[in-house]
Amino acid sequence: MRKFALLLSVCAPVLFATLVHAQQFDFAVGGGTLFSTRNTTASQGYLAPAEKGGLYPSISFDRVYKKRYGYSAEITWRDKQGIYNDYQQFRPVIYDFNALYEPHLTGLFPPRQEKRISIDFMGGAGGESVLYANPYGYCGYSTGCATRLDSNHFLLHASAEIRYRLWRNFFVRPEAHIYHIINNTNDFHSDNVFRLGASIGYTFHTD
Repeated sequence: MRKFALLLSVCAPVLFATLVHAQQFDFAVGGGTLFSTRNTTASQGYLAPAEKGGLYPSISFDRVYKKRYGYSAEITWRDKQGIYNDYQQFRPVIYDFNALYEPHLTGLFPPRQEKRISIDFMGGAGGESVLYANPYGYCGYSTGCATRLDSNHFLLHASAEIRYRLWRNFFVRPEAHIYHIINNTNDFHSDNVFRLGASIGYTFHTD
């Protein structure tokens, strides 16, 4: 988690320095859960588990320009450590950076609702860090003993989100994400992971 805190601390000043030129800036917090397939046919005694379940809080922001294009970033992590094959604790952390498109929805909804609803499509890349807590420690001559091992992977991300403005600038946003995590089968059964959830956020408008 220290790596991500450092990344956010470096990026935050750059992000907020650009807001004065943006048409719209959204900040949201939310939660969801992961879904993925599991191996039901293999006869091996030790199978890689499915990467699914658990509560995943999330923090996200996006910036949308006047032509309805923009960019976004998000980080989500497992709230409580899971148990990997009944052996050791683990916690995935997933982050992504995306291009964003918010199409016009003219004629799709009643006029009163049309101004309250928007749909965002996103696609980009990011990474996953699976933080393992080794209950027995790992000792090396030069490194000493460590109780945590990390597994890092590059990923591709796509998502669709429906935003509904509740009151003034506050909105709720059901969302669906798909991650293709490169070499995720080193840790889990599948390279493809889905996340379903929802967020609540606030929109800042600037000139």
